[in-house]
Amino acid sequence: MEYSQRKHPRLKKYDYSLPGYYYVTIHAASDAPLLSRVGRGLAPAGAVISLTAVGEIAEQQLLALEKRYPNVVIDKYVIMPTHIHAIIRLTEGMAGAALCPTLMDVVGTYKSLTTRACNQFFHTPGQKLFQVSFYETVLRNEKAYQECWQYIDANPANWLQNPEDI
Repeated sequence: MEYSQRKHPRLKKYDYSLPGYYYVTIHAASDAPLLSRVGRGLAPAGAVISLTAVGEIAEQQLLALEKRYPNVVIDKYVIMPTHIHAIIRLTEGMAGAALCPTLMDVVGTYKSLTTRACNQFFHTPGQKLFQVSFYETVLRNEKAYQECWQYIDANPANWLQNPEDI
């Protein structure tokens, strides 16, 4: 069987430890709807996210990244049934401190700790929770930042219309 060459998803020669804003999408393994449920809200176009137990652990671990890494800020996020969108801000590191983590370090730690916590909670050692890689976009200006922010806000309502396309 011949496998296609996998495209490297990161920008070549870009330093992902640089301070800045990054839009990240992390998918559940096999795109299984493990993380939340999306239902209709009271507003005409509104949607309500109800986290599953896995989604609650995922949210706790996402927010805990700010304590683990002093230069990480979670600006905005949404936990959808099959994936997580987040705007992660890396700030300037503290003088004299160890090297600042890269975006890959932060996301890798998040995925590892979330998977470990879920496997402990559900007694499922070795169960895979997330896909191997993740998608990211370097947000280089205010317009890109605002577009991602709005996409995150609209994602639950869009899910109700076309869940397989989101």
